Amino acid sequence: MTTLTTASTGPSLDGTDGRPASATHVTPQGAAWLASASARPEHTLAAWLARPTTPAALPCGTAFDVVNVPLVRGRRMLDLLWERGSGSGPAAVHRGRMLLFATPGTAQRLPALLAWEEWSPAAPAPLCHGLGDAVTVPPLAAVPGPSRWLVAPDRRLPRLPGPDALLWAFLHAGRGAATIFPSPDPDANVYDVSTRR
Repeated sequence: MTTLTTASTGPSLDGTDGRPASATHVTPQGAAWLASASARPEHTLAAWLARPTTPAALPCGTAFDVVNVPLVRGRRMLDLLWERGSGSGPAAVHRGRMLLFATPGTAQRLPALLAWEEWSPAAPAPLCHGLGDAVTVPPLAAVPGPSRWLVAPDRRLPRLPGPDALLWAFLHAGRGAATIFPSPDPDANVYDVSTRR
């Protein structure tokens, strides 16, 4: 059986905003936590350790829920959670989307909070994966491909943001979006040319 190599035994700080340095390898404790989501954790963990470069499909709703957003918005959410929030849990990229791991129950609560905020969908709502859903998670080891960890699980009970923190990050990430159009010049002369011949 292949043994899992570790990047670190815990988060190392990068010195700027308290954010853990990027960890691309899952630690043995993180792998055990991920496997705990399955019905047979020991079997799942053994199979995954035998093939650490293979992604795995894991059920949501017991150990974690997953909030799935477009990559650019997800990256901004992740930055906001570390810069102005209490931090994030594990986060991964899978096929051009960001997977943010959250507390169980978030998949049910976050859409309700967005509706309560009367959020007008300038961007698509996040996809929320909870009880009854499964997600593909990146391999334990960092390998080239469509899936990779941005913040790899590194402990048996990682910190997971709840629906309130993710709502805040989702809304603020949208407000910080850049535009490709310059601000209008208030002194510019504007003419209506739609009626000219």
